[in-house]
Amino acid sequence: MKLNDDDILKLMLQPKTVEKGLRALMDTHQSRLYWHIRRLIVDHDLAQDVLQETFIKAYQNFHQFKQDSKLYTWLYRIATNEALQQLNKMKKMKKADEDADYYMQNLVADNAEKDADEIQLLLQKAIQSLPEKQKLVFTMRYYDDLPYEEISKIVDMSVGTLKTNYHYAKEKIETFIKDNYSSEF
Repeated sequence: MKLNDDDILKLMLQPKTVEKGLRALMDTHQSRLYWHIRRLIVDHDLAQDVLQETFIKAYQNFHQFKQDSKLYTWLYRIATNEALQQLNKMKKMKKADEDADYYMQNLVADNAEKDADEIQLLLQKAIQSLPEKQKLVFTMRYYDDLPYEEISKIVDMSVGTLKTNYHYAKEKIETFIKDNYSSEF
């Protein structure tokens, strides 16, 4: 049996019956408050949490209830404030998540760009450190994508010698980059 607000107030005001009064307060107003909160919060679990916080606040601050309004009106105000606080927390968390995502995306992009620039610079240094023949063969094959037969005609070397020079150039460049690159691949 649900008690009316006057009966609940009497129970809540007596130290011996305050617990019984709190249970009666919850039984009487829980459903209406839940649906009010649920319409604001939408999520069932969060609405339940806000409802619980509402009753905790009502219990802790019952001495401040002036009885110049109905008990439900007072509880409704507490529930509304708790729901709005929860919504603000959710907005801040969403904003923080968006900020973190944006930061991480930019950080990854910046690092990838920085890494690509660093590798490109190392590649150029590695190529410059090669002996002249290897540098020439590597540049023509890697950048100009010329077939060995065409390079052979340009530099007057056999295809076998070109392949050997390209192979050694590639190994030296890989070693140079691995030895000089500041972070792991």
